[in-house]
Amino acid sequence: MESENGSGGLTGQDRAVLDLAARTWAGPGAKERAIREQLGMSATRYYQLLNALLDDPRALAHDPVTVNRLRRARDTRRDAR
Repeated sequence: MESENGSGGLTGQDRAVLDLAARTWAGPGAKERAIREQLGMSATRYYQLLNALLDDPRALAHDPVTVNRLRRARDTRRDAR
């Protein structure tokens, strides 16, 4: 059952972060520029929010393909350390 905001409890900002993460980027700096222009936040803050969303079951329900892809990438980086 969806919450009152119609997105399983995610905020508009949460959805925007996930939507941006789902996109592919043509060149260097394009994603960071989009983060500033579309979300109005620093890249550091974006990645902090995104990392928290990867552990949120509501984010998984909203966009399972993106969340699972990013979880795998995060786990690979973590295992390489």
